[in-house]
Amino acid sequence: MESPFPKKKRFREYGFRTGFLPIGNRNSISDVSGVCVGHTTKIEGEILRTGVTLIEPGVRNLFGNKIPAAISVGNGFGKLTGVVQVNELGTLEAPIALTNTLAVGPVMRGVVDIMLAENTTIKPTETINIVVGETNDGFLNNIHQDVITKEDVRRAYDACSPDVLLGNVGAGTGTRAFSWKGGIGTASRVLQVEGKTYTLGILVQTNFGGALTMLGIPIGKILHKTDFSDFVVSPGGGSCMIVLATDAPLTARQLKRVARRTFLGLARTGSILAHGSGDFAIAFTTRREGLEGSGLVGACLRDQDLTQFFLAAAEAVEEAVYDALVAAETMQGRDGNTLEALPIEEVISLLKKYTLYE
Repeated sequence: MESPFPKKKRFREYGFRTGFLPIGNRNSISDVSGVCVGHTTKIEGEILRTGVTLIEPGVRNLFGNKIPAAISVGNGFGKLTGVVQVNELGTLEAPIALTNTLAVGPVMRGVVDIMLAENTTIKPTETINIVVGETNDGFLNNIHQDVITKEDVRRAYDACSPDVLLGNVGAGTGTRAFSWKGGIGTASRVLQVEGKTYTLGILVQTNFGGALTMLGIPIGKILHKTDFSDFVVSPGGGSCMIVLATDAPLTARQLKRVARRTFLGLARTGSILAHGSGDFAIAFTTRREGLEGSGLVGACLRDQDLTQFFLAAAEAVEEAVYDALVAAETMQGRDGNTLEALPIEEVISLLKKYTLYE
């Protein structure tokens, strides 16, 4: 589906580079070959500001050809289905979905229906492990109203594309970031290991607080808009769902190590993984060499090669958060609550003043 908001420039288009590593062609999670993203956005009346985002790994017959995966928890104040089995078996067998906190149930059922329709070899007695993550968009959205349906999940699946829409779309429709309007962001990095090229891509659903920092500049503090005041921390939380994809041959154990480093990217932007924040990283590789028990293990990268991936994960998350902020538009919702868009011209002026402008 198309975004109901006009397309805006991405952070990098203002002339700033985040980190050291090169980006992929789209600077998106879809730079990992086969990976696509689809959204269903629900904006209705004055109280509904929510949606569904679906990440499709692009592996044919995913249930029968499970891929290595891992989940890392930064702060566990959230609802994430499928986490126990992913971490127990180290595999992903269905597309990943993101939505609002109280819509996890219908979204999970919606993905089950997609899997049953798309994988006719699933036996009547077999279960399917579905991974659905969430953030609480209740500031703008009437989160108690039952509005997300299985059909919405199917629409997001049918809309999957390598051209990832950003900002106020899908699961990012009603979310916030650092007291401004947040949403969906994405970024990628390209790595070289022993002459071979690999890609790491990130997608974020931003809905968390703190004190916004961009490229090391304390933007939130300068603009007097943070969750901190006189050493008192606001009780508000928020969350960030992070999806990490790569085409590198990694085991589930190695993916978990990389996933853990995504939270360094959040820290760079000013998050402290607050008490009320549900911060999770779901990582997978489209390569199957790392599957234990498959006979394929042995062609994976060495642990000493992972440092580049740690750097890529931190850099890509940082930039994806910036993109979510830059792409988002001011939105009013439930009870007249409003989240303003990041004042981009003012922010860019500050960044030009205090950073190396390229």
